[in-house]
Amino acid sequence: MNLVITDTVGLLVVAIIVAGAARRLNLPYTVGLVVTGVGLALARLEPRAALTHDFIFDVILPPLLFEAAINIRWAELRRDALPVLTLAIAGTVLAALVVAAGMMAVLGWPMQSALLFGVLIAATDPVAVVAMFKDSGVAGRVRLLVESESLFNDGVAAVLFSAILAWCQGAGNESVPLHAAGTALLLAVGGGIAVGFLTGLAVTAAAGRTSDHLIESTLTTVAAYGSFVLAERFHSSGVLATVSAGLVIGNLGIFATPELSRISNRGREFVLSLWDFAAFIANSLVFLMIGLTVAGIRFERLGLSAVAIAIALSLLSRGLTVYPLSLLFIGSQRRIPMRVQHILWWGGLRGALALALALSLPPSLPLRGEILIATFGVVVFSVVVQGSSMSWVLGKSGAAKSP
Repeated sequence: MNLVITDTVGLLVVAIIVAGAARRLNLPYTVGLVVTGVGLALARLEPRAALTHDFIFDVILPPLLFEAAINIRWAELRRDALPVLTLAIAGTVLAALVVAAGMMAVLGWPMQSALLFGVLIAATDPVAVVAMFKDSGVAGRVRLLVESESLFNDGVAAVLFSAILAWCQGAGNESVPLHAAGTALLLAVGGGIAVGFLTGLAVTAAAGRTSDHLIESTLTTVAAYGSFVLAERFHSSGVLATVSAGLVIGNLGIFATPELSRISNRGREFVLSLWDFAAFIANSLVFLMIGLTVAGIRFERLGLSAVAIAIALSLLSRGLTVYPLSLLFIGSQRRIPMRVQHILWWGGLRGALALALALSLPPSLPLRGEILIATFGVVVFSVVVQGSSMSWVLGKSGAAKSP
């Protein structure tokens, strides 16, 4: 245990150095973390902490999801709810089907493996893009669309992944009844949202009984992790639970008017700073460990050409999601400008959730190793190549001028 703690502290020291250097070089620090992780692995300075499904799900995801959710204003989200939900729900399904069809047609993957890979790789994680938004002062609608679409996209992808995995595991025995599959899907979505909503309300009410900012911030920590664990315990979506809890606490507590808010003024500032810090720590650990892990992956097992095909399919599926679905709103007040569509497409990076889902695949699944290799390939490409080029895309698109 002491060795793991020592290694974790060492990783955080590296992350601080990388973050400082990245800021001076005007690069996303997530890119620097992955590259540094690869360098540490090649130098054989590997820590004992390992990148596992439980580590990502239980430690990394709750703070990342919660921090993003508490910063989304309900009034702004409500105005763009239709395009956000269209991109998140229909877009995730469409992207998964495009990738699955491509993996089956080009690489000859079986349908079960192709579908699972298609769904997990549809989950976006635009951490590097959002960090650039903060550094560049980009706000308004473009930031809302990127952040909120990613949050709901993650929830949809996680739920679909669980449903398809259950179907795949039961395919060899007896077919799963359609009504049973529908009930399980409804439980995962409805249960996750309900758990998060009730947890958020309970924490907001409890915060109103104290003016101690430390207690208030501790309550939000309970909400972030507690809603996730509780939802998973009831076989519901922990991702949707944490997102729902964050939205409730953010809008009823942190960004509510002083007359309506149940959280003190000092508590609001402290909570926002706390979760900004927690997200930085989580991102630092996970992206460093992605670099450390990817250096030891045998990509030749799948083949570099196959990895390139997986990357191309992920980009194609994202493009076939963003541009056609945006046409649905071209004649309305919810129209998405072309420059914002470019950011949504190229900024649809893959990250922690995709890796967590891939790592959770059972060893008996056909092509499990190949799915894991392809996932790491897509994630590293999106973080390093797409992430490092986003500043150029933001500049060319004029994102700062977007409403």
